[in-house]
Amino acid sequence: MNYTTLQSAIEAERNKIIHHPLYAHLQDLKDLQTFTQYHVFAVWDFMSLLKSLQRHLTCVANPWLPVGSANTRFLVNEIVTGEESDVDQEGNRISHFELYIRAMQEMAADTTGISNVIGVLAAGKPVRDVINNEPLPQAVKEFCGFTFDLIENAPVHVQAAVFTFGREDLIPDMFHEMVTRLSEKYPSELTTFRYYLERHIEVDGDHHSKLALQMVEELCGEDSQRWQEATEACVKALTLRRKLWDAVAESCK
Repeated sequence: MNYTTLQSAIEAERNKIIHHPLYAHLQDLKDLQTFTQYHVFAVWDFMSLLKSLQRHLTCVANPWLPVGSANTRFLVNEIVTGEESDVDQEGNRISHFELYIRAMQEMAADTTGISNVIGVLAAGKPVRDVINNEPLPQAVKEFCGFTFDLIENAPVHVQAAVFTFGREDLIPDMFHEMVTRLSEKYPSELTTFRYYLERHIEVDGDHHSKLALQMVEELCGEDSQRWQEATEACVKALTLRRKLWDAVAESCK
């Protein structure tokens, strides 16, 4: 197996997400508020998966020692820099997750769920307990639970593949067009969210996706077993993303 066969194996599940009926339900600001209350957890655990990759592929301890190849170190560190310390509309440094929270607050979306999770984690509660015990939608629990299973148990090439093929490049053009249309109706409520999506397209959708693909190719190499493991995990991740979208669509009815 290789990159081409992996893409072929996940194409059907990816298409179910890209053409999901959810997008037809997102017609007004209230629907978009509901969407963000679910999607913010995907933004958060995306960051968690990225930091796991950095921990595996670079040295984050003292004394410093060279880890892995300089090429993979560059790839993951370049992505971390962009995701963890990008810029807002005024040029101030901010992570994409914090920018997303700001966008939710601006559109008056309920941030209670994600704020509670971040709060109890900051107080030292184990992430598994938080996911299981916080009053979150079941689809969110399953989605985030799978991600942290990967972080705790999966080899790094599997984590890199899910990060690359099962994550934030799945929002289609029609979603961006819908947000653009709604932002004309609700300019003060959606300014930051529209900016977030534009940065997502500019940074994540182009530069970071290419870097991530190079990272997977370097980690899997010519090892067919690694490509098979990566493929199976990507299919599972995409299935759970589709179920997350199912839950959002049900909430928007």
